[in-house]
Amino acid sequence: MPVKPTLVSVLKDPAVAPLFIARATSAIGNGFGRVALAWGAVHLGYGPGGLSLVLACQALPQLLLVLVGGIIGDRVRRQYVLVGADALAAATWTMLAVCFTGRSASPAVVAPLAVLTGVATALFAPAAEGIVTDLVHHERRFAANALLRQSTSGGLIIGLALSGVVVSAVGPATAAALNAASFAASAALVTRLRILGRSRATGSLVSELRGGWREFTGRPWLWILSLQYTVVTAASAAYVGVIGPLYVTAGNGGSRAWGIMAGCQSLGTLLAGGLAARLRPARPILFAALMTAPSAMPMLLMGLGAPWMVLAVVMLTAGMCQTAFGVLWSTTVQNDVPAEAMSRVASWDLLGALALAPLGLLVAGPIASAVGVEGAAAGAAVLILGATSCAVMSPHVRRFRAHRQEDQGAVEAVEA
Repeated sequence: MPVKPTLVSVLKDPAVAPLFIARATSAIGNGFGRVALAWGAVHLGYGPGGLSLVLACQALPQLLLVLVGGIIGDRVRRQYVLVGADALAAATWTMLAVCFTGRSASPAVVAPLAVLTGVATALFAPAAEGIVTDLVHHERRFAANALLRQSTSGGLIIGLALSGVVVSAVGPATAAALNAASFAASAALVTRLRILGRSRATGSLVSELRGGWREFTGRPWLWILSLQYTVVTAASAAYVGVIGPLYVTAGNGGSRAWGIMAGCQSLGTLLAGGLAARLRPARPILFAALMTAPSAMPMLLMGLGAPWMVLAVVMLTAGMCQTAFGVLWSTTVQNDVPAEAMSRVASWDLLGALALAPLGLLVAGPIASAVGVEGAAAGAAVLILGATSCAVMSPHVRRFRAHRQEDQGAVEAVEA
């Protein structure tokens, strides 16, 4: 019986190892970028309105162009798409670093650059979801996806931890320049990947968009879990962006406590990679749907007025379950969806996640003012548990089994 691939064995493979290093490097840069853009706008004296404009200009293209990014990811070699997106991001962040060096750059200059960073993300994300199918065979995808989660989580933790120090010590221009350097390094690493051959989508953009939609809607378990996670993402965005910070500032530990709580959740996503790589449930979609429920536990306990130390421990567990969900979801989709449609299917999934997250942030504040922070936290928990219950009740989710993918993976391993 063949030995299951491990994280170490996948990382040692020279054909795919550059991808994990590239994702960790760009994740570190993203940690700098999150802080650099906001503080750069403040440094230029834009005020609240200008800050909102710049951040909206970065977020909007990710929502509007993600479907286009999916089409490009299926039409063009995904390695080239990733390199191009990284190169665009490197050039844009270099220009932003120049803008942040002085104090004279107007919003008319910075806002279009923020748009380009969003365009780069819209191009990158669908291709990144599909490139695993181009790199590794079925039997190695659990380990590959787990290692990708660890790479991005670890890199983001490092970037966020260092970004505040860099911005306070030398300013947002340096943080933006470091982000640009991380994208340039990522682009160089991705060029070293050894891609397996695959067929590519052909035809008009409209026909390819419809083809991706048919692949997406033709699998009920896929769109049901996408709808579930859309609700989970909106509730989680409201909790992380608004409800949690409001709770700790109201005499429950302050910003230091929130930093520890958020760090525990990120640490959980990092620690669970090795465990997630070993998961082989017979019903992976049902298991993945259940893995979203622990995300509601910190919100539910916050609604009951739990101390922040308890919340930190629960958020660590929730982070671990997030990684388990991500690995199971990505691997199952990669094994079931044709490789030539993978980026388009991923773009429809990403569109749902991106669509309601801003709405969650928008309504969280007014709801917290109306019913109290604890009530808003409990409401977010109810949304997640309700969406999870609806997903689990679907027979398409409960009956989906992994044996077809595993058998195909075994066949491909023997043939290789």
